[in-house]
Amino acid sequence: MSTPGMSRLTRTRLYEQVAEQITTWIDQNGLTAGDRLPPERELAQRLGVSRATLSQALVALEVIGVVTVRHGDGTLIADAPAPRRIVEAIRAHAHRLPEIIETRDALETKIAALAATRHTADDLARIDEALDDMQRDVEAGGRGVEGDERFHGAVTAAAHSLLLARLMDEIRDLVRETRIESLSQPGRPADSLVHHRSIADAIRSGNPEAAAAAMHAHVVMVSDVAVLRDGS
Repeated sequence: MSTPGMSRLTRTRLYEQVAEQITTWIDQNGLTAGDRLPPERELAQRLGVSRATLSQALVALEVIGVVTVRHGDGTLIADAPAPRRIVEAIRAHAHRLPEIIETRDALETKIAALAATRHTADDLARIDEALDDMQRDVEAGGRGVEGDERFHGAVTAAAHSLLLARLMDEIRDLVRETRIESLSQPGRPADSLVHHRSIADAIRSGNPEAAAAAMHAHVVMVSDVAVLRDGS
């Protein structure tokens, strides 16, 4: 049986079209914030697309704030803007992504270097707690998004630079876009955790050059996402 708004798609940039169709289906079925979408396998079958394409569409919708993905709880609707604006919002995200990453690299490499020379024992404890949180989530099958955010926040706090902390706070929502995009790549949560531990070790050792280099390598990895590789 066909479902309203779930027609099969064959056009280019398929994941954008899938994202648009999902929001149309949400609207036509009267779903609101807090409602859960069907499981990915079912949704992919309804659309006639691969799980990989569907996953990319859901990541795009999560980045622009339409859905929230919760490990063990599925995909929940967070907001439902007009379907005609979905592709525009997704492409705006893709266009600004390189600049967000560039800004992260400039700010966070300096922050890591400062953290290596200014950290306190309490700072290191908060960094380790964030790493442990992320590891537990990743080992349970999650993406570690909240632990990742806590880790970078703890490193920023360890730099003890009020202005840099304010700048990071100003771009918090934009950084979250890169965080979700990156941690949704296959195998990325585990790889990101390894990078985080390298950053933490360099900070703990008091080596600002090593801390900056480790953070830079991490941001370079974060920049390797499907939406940019595909030229979308």
